[in-house]
Amino acid sequence: MNKFFKIFAVASLALVLAPMAAFAQEAAAETAAKAGSILELNGLAAALAIIGAAFGISRIGASAVESMARQPEASGSINSAMIVSAALIEGATFFALIICLLGILG
Repeated sequence: MNKFFKIFAVASLALVLAPMAAFAQEAAAETAAKAGSILELNGLAAALAIIGAAFGISRIGASAVESMARQPEASGSINSAMIVSAALIEGATFFALIICLLGILG
């Protein structure tokens, strides 16, 4: 699983830094290129936020089901803790998406 995280981190970093080459253009074309690359970066940031949230919530769900299978008597508290954790992740993701949208509009 660590190998997956390393590959995902390198790929994400490469995708985020790739549009930065547009900023090296001349001053006349800089405004148009900057607007385009900002839109690309905001869209990419929103996609990464959603992918990260989906991965986190899936890990929470898998761990909760495994824990409930091992200790069925504690399933009520595990279920409520899973729902609270998933809600916190959803809230952070929603905040990240709002920030990305404000970057596009502003």
